[in-house]
Amino acid sequence: MTIDTAKEHAPMALPIVTADQRLAEPRGIKGCIFGRSGIGKTSLLWTLNAGATLFFDLEAGDLAIEGWEGDSIRPRTWTECRDFAVFIGGPNPALRDEQPYSQAHYEAVCAKFGNPAVLDRYATVFIDSITVAGRLCFQWCKGQPEAISEKTGKPDVRGAYGLHGREMIGWLTHLQHTRAKNVWFVGILDQKLDDFNRKVFSPQIDGSKTGLELPGIVDQVITMAELPDAAGKSARAFVCQTLNPWGFPAKDRSGRLDMIEAPHLGRLMEKVHGPVQPAPLRLTYTPLALPAPSAGPAAPDSAPSHGN
Repeated sequence: MTIDTAKEHAPMALPIVTADQRLAEPRGIKGCIFGRSGIGKTSLLWTLNAGATLFFDLEAGDLAIEGWEGDSIRPRTWTECRDFAVFIGGPNPALRDEQPYSQAHYEAVCAKFGNPAVLDRYATVFIDSITVAGRLCFQWCKGQPEAISEKTGKPDVRGAYGLHGREMIGWLTHLQHTRAKNVWFVGILDQKLDDFNRKVFSPQIDGSKTGLELPGIVDQVITMAELPDAAGKSARAFVCQTLNPWGFPAKDRSGRLDMIEAPHLGRLMEKVHGPVQPAPLRLTYTPLALPAPSAGPAAPDSAPSHGN
């Protein structure tokens, strides 16, 4: 047996990532920020390092950041959104060549846009907004074969929404795997009343699949809301924890954020990247002080006996 043949038949080492390697890896934050229209979500760009931030401008509503000195890209179609995602995140080796985000897709996009090393200067990608991305995606989906009924040849809305959900989840998941960069999605938060006249908050995204699965994809879910301060005056704030008294969508995978944080995205990322709490502090549990069970109805008196 030759040396080359021996190498071919040699067992492959198990690709274990050691703790030291994992801790040394650059880790970007993937998060989404929701809030009502006009609350100041786009203005959060002012709190970021302009030289290291790429503005993914889908809204064409950059009047709030007039004078901001960062770079931007302006996709107008869903195809462009997918192209920018694979250019930013690289190829997914698990996909076939005909699928989006595959090696073939990546090479075609690099041939169009040039060397992806041009993105190395950006530490953060700020996508405004996921609401508009969902609209572009749905518009594209309505023109695909899956959105046309094979029996009648007419539009199939259920087929369009099914494709929309898969497309959006694939796009978000691909950007989520861009390990070395921070990626923030901004979106509008809807407020509705349920059947019991209670306030319910949900992201404004076409279809239901994306809004339901998004919290499981990203690391941080933050609601930018208007809350009363100690003097009773309204002030903007980040709501960052799932258990909050207002019912806002929120999630903190880092375990470093308080329930309420200042609406400054730059400082919030510094805190997320800060020292981690020791495990005993992160895994503590305080028993709930449950109210005592209410007393049941009094037992009825014994019925009087009747003599003969």
